Amino acid sequence: MAHSKAFLITSWTLRGIAAVILLQTLFFKFTAAKESVYIFSTLGMEPWGRIGSGVAELIASVLLLLPQTVVLGAILSLGVISGAIFFHLTRLGITLPLVDDHGELFSLAVVVFACSLTVLIMHRHELPIVGGAASSPESIGTAPRHGS
Repeated sequence: MAHSKAFLITSWTLRGIAAVILLQTLFFKFTAAKESVYIFSTLGMEPWGRIGSGVAELIASVLLLLPQTVVLGAILSLGVISGAIFFHLTRLGITLPLVDDHGELFSLAVVVFACSLTVLIMHRHELPIVGGAASSPESIGTAPRHGS
């Protein structure tokens, strides 16, 4: 399916924003920066939660930036960032004054969530089960077409 130029620009912009935010947090997670250690210690998930979420965010970023895996990247990104938002709302708080965060981390998580959700909605036709091609009556019983 061919997309308009506006669709492609919007998709790449949203994917880029989400991926850049996710990737820039990796430095803090993988170097055991005080903010990350504080967050995951508070949650009782230090160091395995910090490192595990960093690995998941790295994978989500790569998947978001590869055209053939956009949907998987958006889903993984939504899962990881939903966990971050959940813990901010239930255990951490929106601000983390002990590490000089005034809501920036929560705001970035909301931006990643919004970008990833929008990308998933935009690319919903690429979902294997509910996407257009996989469930359309004309695709039943036909061989996949290559090069289209």
